[in-house]
Amino acid sequence: MKKTHALSAAALFATAALALSACSGSADASSSEDAGSEDPTSLTLALVPSQDQDGLVDTAKPLTDFLTEELGIEVDGVVSKDYQAAVEAMGAGQAQIGFLPSLQLWQAHDMYDASVVLQTERNGNISYPAQFMTNNPDKYCDDEPVERDGMLFCNGADAMAGPAGLDSIAQVEGAKVAVLGPASPAGYIYPILALQEAGLDTDTDIQQVPVTANDASVLAVYNGDAEVGFSFWDARTIVASDTPDVGQKVVVFALTEEIPNDGVALTDDLSPELQDRITEALQSYSESEEGSAVLESIYSITKLAPADPDSLDVVARAAEKLGLQ
Repeated sequence: MKKTHALSAAALFATAALALSACSGSADASSSEDAGSEDPTSLTLALVPSQDQDGLVDTAKPLTDFLTEELGIEVDGVVSKDYQAAVEAMGAGQAQIGFLPSLQLWQAHDMYDASVVLQTERNGNISYPAQFMTNNPDKYCDDEPVERDGMLFCNGADAMAGPAGLDSIAQVEGAKVAVLGPASPAGYIYPILALQEAGLDTDTDIQQVPVTANDASVLAVYNGDAEVGFSFWDARTIVASDTPDVGQKVVVFALTEEIPNDGVALTDDLSPELQDRITEALQSYSESEEGSAVLESIYSITKLAPADPDSLDVVARAAEKLGLQ
């Protein structure tokens, strides 16, 4: 039975409801009318725009082709308008498989009884920090930036684990800051909370520059549209092929507390048998050389592992502190 309660910040997300930026052969709503008795003849995989959405469906096509062949059911990929739209699409039966950030995994389960079946590993890590990055290291770096794999870090952020450098973030006051939408754990929730805990009023003490994705945040800092930007660690690699000097011009100077990794949720109108088949297919795909390369290109995923739904409670609590739950 799907829960009917909504987020208390529903007005904040109203424009996101049921919106998908790309349309393809998604499962008919009627296919889930008789939930649990008959599985749909086609499936829709919802992707969230952590990078430029335009090419994301094409990038994910080898994955959807694999699932189609493995399951014997047509699987199509769509890119949601934003993070929240993917959750609402699953709740409305417009998508059955969701590759979602940690907060949206929790919401899909809490609001619509979706099963959180897999979480991602990146280089063996099951969590990641949000990063503060700048084009003005003289202002934010208390020490000389150091280089790691062609990327510059300061204030201990080269340790690649949060928290680090948070004593420096009070200096963000008055700056233009590239900020993702409020549903983004790394692009909004964790860094905004860190700024508030540092004593800043994030409505008045910074000039928010809205961006739609992590790569856009990096580019806003790179191009000088913002002095500071938020993103997941290390989103600079997404744009490095087009802007090879991004690691020198955009310096990471602080890291937030660790955030649980994103993962995969499945709607509750799929039979347990089909949920198991999808889960096993995705995990097997992530362990193959070809599959790992495809997942790396989509979301920098190196492996999919069985999920720990309880690990998502921490991001839900962080969102609650900001009044987003």
